[in-house]
Amino acid sequence: MTVYAYVDGPLGAMLLVGEETGPEGAGTALVSLSLPEQKGGAVVRDGWRHAPEAFEGIAAQLTAYFAGRLTRFDVPYADGAGTDFQRRVWRALEDIPYGETVTYGEIAARVGSPGAGVRAVGTAIGRNPLLVVRPCHRVIGADGALRGYAAGLGRKERLLGLEGARTR
Repeated sequence: MTVYAYVDGPLGAMLLVGEETGPEGAGTALVSLSLPEQKGGAVVRDGWRHAPEAFEGIAAQLTAYFAGRLTRFDVPYADGAGTDFQRRVWRALEDIPYGETVTYGEIAARVGSPGAGVRAVGTAIGRNPLLVVRPCHRVIGADGALRGYAAGLGRKERLLGLEGARTR
């Protein structure tokens, strides 16, 4: 069953969507974390169950992250989202250390698609369904400029500022 909840934070009310893993309430695998007015963000659908209790662990981690006490999330993700290429790119995002930035070109090289693959990497990053917890905000342009963020460049800048990250 798909469950959802809203969690308040400094970027607005975040919509968490998950799939129950096992008997009701036994566990939840995160499918999506969307921010208000996010391009392509999740929308609550008929048949989903409002279940804030299913997200208590991730809510606590988000609170700790925004307070500067957590630098890496430990969240079970639902399997099956994205193409093989997108999943490779998303795994590469998870390896970017807290407070650091990398370029789209560096991610493309890490996933074996340098050169023309940069555009495909940018598209894959733009489809990341797990904003904040899968840190696509840590990817910047080769010139150090902030480029693309589904929830807006202001939020990307705010997340990087929270982490003390410097653009190049």
